[in-house]
Amino acid sequence: MPHPFKSGTLRRTLVIYLLIACLFPPILFSVYTYSSLHSILTGKIRSGIDASLKQEATGMENMLNDLDFVSKQFALDGRLAELVNRYLKASQTYDKAEIKQDIEDSLNLVNFTSPNVGLTVYYMPKAAEPVLFNNLPVTEGFSIDNLPPFVQYKGAVFHGPHRTQYKNSDNTVISSLRVVRTEQQTPVYIYLESNYNLFRKILNSALYGMKVSHYVFDEEGDALFADDGEPPLDPKQLRYEEIAASGGCPYRGYYLFGYESPQGWKLMTAVSKNEFNREINDWFRRLALLFAFAFGFAIVLATLVWRKVYGSIRKVNREIVRMTRDREAPVQYMQVEEFDQLLGSFQDMKTTVNGLITEIGHNERAKYQLETEKLLSQINPHFLHNTLNTVQWVARAGGQEEIDRIVTLLVQVLQYNMGKNSLIVTVGQELEALRHYIELQSYRYEDELSFSIDVEPGTESIAMPRFLLQPLVENAIYHGQSEEGGEIRVVVERQPDAPGVLTLRVTDNGPGMNEETLAGLLEDEGASRRGMGIGLKYVKRLLESYYYGSGDLLRIRSVPGAGTTLSVHIPIRSEVELYDQSAGR
Repeated sequence: MPHPFKSGTLRRTLVIYLLIACLFPPILFSVYTYSSLHSILTGKIRSGIDASLKQEATGMENMLNDLDFVSKQFALDGRLAELVNRYLKASQTYDKAEIKQDIEDSLNLVNFTSPNVGLTVYYMPKAAEPVLFNNLPVTEGFSIDNLPPFVQYKGAVFHGPHRTQYKNSDNTVISSLRVVRTEQQTPVYIYLESNYNLFRKILNSALYGMKVSHYVFDEEGDALFADDGEPPLDPKQLRYEEIAASGGCPYRGYYLFGYESPQGWKLMTAVSKNEFNREINDWFRRLALLFAFAFGFAIVLATLVWRKVYGSIRKVNREIVRMTRDREAPVQYMQVEEFDQLLGSFQDMKTTVNGLITEIGHNERAKYQLETEKLLSQINPHFLHNTLNTVQWVARAGGQEEIDRIVTLLVQVLQYNMGKNSLIVTVGQELEALRHYIELQSYRYEDELSFSIDVEPGTESIAMPRFLLQPLVENAIYHGQSEEGGEIRVVVERQPDAPGVLTLRVTDNGPGMNEETLAGLLEDEGASRRGMGIGLKYVKRLLESYYYGSGDLLRIRSVPGAGTTLSVHIPIRSEVELYDQSAGR
């Protein structure tokens, strides 16, 4: 066997072209992306980090402004300063208690209106009891001496970030210290802290969508790690000026972003290179996966196209030629997997075509048989009519009115069923003939059966095949007899959920039938054994072979002990459409 990919073969050409067609777009896309999208994603990430950093810095600036504003109220307000002076000068315990209560009420009021302020303390370092007034319990050994300096701003000294001096908490806070305006030689300070976990809420990695580390720089340029845990970079080795001059390049494996506040302090975030490039790396992994999928898809597509095109060019043409000469001849397989798969499909097609041809022949024979049966049922109708007319004349001459009526009804039924009238009638004409048939059967069964006909108004003019209802009523008469008196009901109506469908339904209250009897009811031999003649067979074949193309329009439902229902659901069509359908057009 020659090599399938040798030079000049169609398979090799198809595979090469399909590989180029499927791989060239992702390769071109990858090259273009590498040169442009990397900078776009980097700029997007940087912009997001800068925006989050600015948001955090704004929160810190607002926090410091709140501390500054509240500290001025406590330190410079004339009333509070006067109360502090009076307290320090008072010698009576009662007077001090009253003044202290007044000051603490003021503390609580200001704290209530300033939710960003936490611990508030009037502090006199050289007093026997340095903590004069406070709104919350403080830690033992409260002091301002060892607090890390942060910035001097608007007459106040800010410290932090540091652990709160509130006794019942370990949160990180920013604090402010301002001298209170008093007449004492010994200075008195108002000490304020940011409220509880406000500092942690402001410096929050969730704003960035990635893990970041925060550093704050005081006005001297010294850095302090502002997060919990171990700092990724040693704060003592960080200088803000050097970082600002780095131009955004990685510094010891981290990207650094800074903000310089007009209040005199600076904020910096550090993001590891892996965290910074995570989104970019994810995108490139997806791109690599897309490229691998495109390559695999190209291989599969090339193989499929080769099997469908190259394999069929030679074999299908030969089998088509053979089929024109010998339709029944089986396909000759070549023991080559690719070819045999295609030839198997072609064999299935030949089998289907042969089956359809056989089915068409069977349908034609069935149609011919139906025509023959119909023709035999009309043999010498004039002789039969003349004989019945003679019997009718003899009955009238003898005064036998009942016999005269029976013969008259029989003649009318025979003329409708065996006559040469149109094969397409209206519902009204079919019901008129059915009433003659029912009246004729009433003479035979007398009080054993009762009949009722319900017709939906407006349906009498609908076109339908002739002799469709009488076989259904015949079946009901045969099965509807019961010891208590049979009832047969005929209903003609439009289907409620499908106004374009006409329903013909005949129901009896007879003993009903089991599943086995129902299964054999429409079989040729079974129907004959039960005395059904060709009635239901005729209806089914009429629906299937002539007018509607399906015998399933006839449905039978029966419950033992509850009667049987025969129904026919036919599409509402015009007389012309029914004629065209019966003619095969």
